[in-house]
Formats: sequence, structure tokens, C-alpha cells
Amino acid sequence: MSLEKIKSDRQKKLENIKAAGINPFPIKAGLRKSIDYVLECFDNLEKEGKEIILIGRLRSIREHGGSTFANLEDASAQIQIYFKKDEIGDKDYQFFIDNFDVGDFIEAQGSLFKTQKGERTLLVKKYNILAKSLNQLPEKWHGLTDVEERFRRRYLDLLMNKEVKECFLMRSKIIKSLREFLDSEGFMEVETPILQPLPGGALAKPFKTHLNALDMDLYLRVAPELYLKRLLVGGFEKVYEIGRCFRNEGMDKSHNPDFTMLEFYWAYADYEQLMEFTEKMFNLLVPELEIEFQENKINFATPFKRISMRDLISEHYKINIGEADEKELVNALEKAGEKIEKNTPRHKMIDELFKTIKLKIIQPTFVINHPLEMSPLAKSLPENPKEVARFQLIIGGMEIVNAYSELNDPREQEKRMREQEMGRDEEIQRFDQDFIDALEYGMPPAAGWGMGIDRLIQLLTNNSNIREVILFPTMRSKESQ
Repeated sequence: MSLEKIKSDRQKKLENIKAAGINPFPIKAGLRKSIDYVLECFDNLEKEGKEIILIGRLRSIREHGGSTFANLEDASAQIQIYFKKDEIGDKDYQFFIDNFDVGDFIEAQGSLFKTQKGERTLLVKKYNILAKSLNQLPEKWHGLTDVEERFRRRYLDLLMNKEVKECFLMRSKIIKSLREFLDSEGFMEVETPILQPLPGGALAKPFKTHLNALDMDLYLRVAPELYLKRLLVGGFEKVYEIGRCFRNEGMDKSHNPDFTMLEFYWAYADYEQLMEFTEKMFNLLVPELEIEFQENKINFATPFKRISMRDLISEHYKINIGEADEKELVNALEKAGEKIEKNTPRHKMIDELFKTIKLKIIQPTFVINHPLEMSPLAKSLPENPKEVARFQLIIGGMEIVNAYSELNDPREQEKRMREQEMGRDEEIQRFDQDFIDALEYGMPPAAGWGMGIDRLIQLLTNNSNIREVILFPTMRSKESQ
């Protein structure tokens, strides 16, 4: 049957329901018990013999003459319900058969019993329509050749694929665990602006918009960092934020233009303490200490490996990035099979070299002590001012955490921001006078930490593509396809 015929038939059923004086989209439903509760307490509820109300979506209908079995599903579980002509009467029975479909939301009232095969079932005494479905649910969904259609119609993906729904339930639990962990460690959750007059806190290309009310350009934040540091100046010592960030950059298996970031700032801490804190956090997230990710066993036993970026690149390309000139960096990139544009900034070439190695780092590894030019907001190491007190935690070939001891010297921060802005790069750290003014009032020594929540969920749910763990990922329009 064609889609047009299906929708036409369901529209007629909708009109039949209305003609019978029934509102197919009533304003409220009765007081109900969740299906998982009914299944858990089934024996006691059956003995009590009281009628109960269940509410949910019809997932299947099986007609057998004067009897019809159906499966009813709410957010918690499914249960079988039984319509019997002798119980509800010929008229109501036939009305259900003629006008109700898989996908409809209904309210069913009745008593519990077990079938001869032991199937826990509700014998329906009364029923009501709660929402008429005007389109047919797909019989098969997960095997779509057009995988993007699953992401585009996530509502159907969630309905038809139990494992997809479980992934997002897990995502919610993980974020809840992170909040509880930080709260228990004395951190306070805050909210900072998403629309910002200057993009800052990360080397990334921003999205730009215009505020008509004040006739000014604004940017969607690439990171909340500079505002969270302002709160350290204001006297808070432990703050965190979980929120959306936006970067107008490429898309791949680990990048989406808008994503969820967790950032926290900790006064009087340094990046060494943050590494220990990160290990403690992952012991909470992965108490079994081992997971499988893309056919790799990842072990979270502490301490995690630590290696400087200088030593890591030297191991793979036999160059010292602290001393190498641009020609040596270009040669190393060409050796790695990477094409590099003319006048590419030095810090970008080093980062591109690192990216070629990062994919091969599977076990939890802190890559530490980055070159200064890659980290304009981080504090230099006393023993080597050309490097900064920074780490990236790499797991499964992905950067999961980025953190550093925060630069709090206003003159040095001003110098670095101005030098960056002179490069006229779209991904520069822009000069922010208001932030410099804040630092002049004094920011305590502190360490800052940022983690991409989506990549963490990818890792812990063993998903290869970031779009699998974002409910509504950014999609190309059908028209442009």
C-alpha cells in the first residue's frame, strides 16, 4: 500500500472518531501506572483484582475474530493488552478494529491476568484515544541504506531501535554522574553567555550573527572559558558549566558544529592536580576499569601514561618541535602524507603533526607541555618558557580533555592576544580588552579543564560517529543533497 493511501485511510479514521463525538486529541489523560511498575508488581496487582489504567502507544495489533491482542508501550516498557468482544461489547470492539492503528496513543483501563502461556496481560474494559497517528511507523529502520535518514528523523530512530534509545538514556546518566561528582567536590554550576561580543577561549572559527536591538555583531561562543575566568576574579573558587558551544569548522566522525562542553575552573590548583583529578573522575565513570571501543580494549587503570608533545612528535618524526624551523615541519608533514598550505602558522603545523599521531593513541594518555604558540591562555613552564603547563587526554584516538594552568598575568596575556591577532587567522584568540581589564584586578592562580561531552559518550557507548550520540546532529538539507 502506498504512503499516500495509508495516510488517506488514517485521515478517514480520524474523521470517523470525530463523527462519533470523540476528541482524537483530548486535553488530558487519566491517572496511570507506568508499565514497568505494573510488570514488576504484577502478581500483587493481579491478586488485588483492582482495575488499573495504562497509557501508551500501540506497537502491534493482532486480530483473531472476536479477540484482539495488542502491545502497548510507554517510556518504561511494553505490555500485552487484550480486547475481547464479550467484555467491551460489539460496538466498542468493532470501533477499535475499524479506527485504531499501530502508532496511536491510547488509554486502556482493565484488570490483569496471565494467558495460558504465562504472558502478563491487561484485559481491557474501557479504552480512549489520546492521539491519532496519521502516518505508519516503518517496519524496518535500522537497516536503512541512507543512514542520514536515521539522524534526520531521530524520532523514528528512537522508536524503532532500542539500542539507540539506550544510548541516550546512558548519555543522561553520564551527565548526571558528572554533575554529582563536581558538586561533591565543591564546584558550583554556573551559566555564562552563549552570545558573545568577541569569540574567545579556543582557537576556532566562530559563527557570527547580528543583534538588531543594539545594532551590533555577536558571536556564538566557541568556549565559555573567558567568562568562567571572570568568575574567578569575582571571588568564586570552583565553578563549572555544561553547555553548547559552536565552531564553524569541518564535520567528521568526532566533530559536529554545535556540541556539548563541560568546563570547570579551580582556583589555586595546577595542571598536575588536574591530571590526578581526571583519573579520579574516570574511575567513577568506568568503575570496571575496562571498556571496548571500536574493537579495542581500553584500560583505565591509573596512573595514565604521560608524555610531552615534544617527545611524542620526536618519537614519530625524529624532529624537535622546539627547535625545528618551518621547512623541517613542512617536510615532516609531507612525510606523513599531509598537504600544507603556504604561510600556514607554525602552531597549526605542529598541531597537524600531532593529529596524525593522535589517531594511534588508544590507551588513556596525557600528552603534556605543549609549545607556547599553541596555547595563548596557558601559563609557561618555569623550566622551559617555550612550553606551557597543559595537557590533552587522548583515548581511543580522540581528544577527550584539554586542560592547563591558567595564565593570570594581565600584561603577558595582553601581549599574547595582540600577537595572535596580528596573524589575522580566523581561528585566532581575539584580543579582549574587557578580559584584560578583569585580570588587572587580580585572578588567583588556577587550573582550567574542558571536556567534549559528546566524545565522552561516543567512547563510553562504543559509537564510531559523534552523530550517533547527538539527538539532532547538524544535517545537510535534503534539497542540497
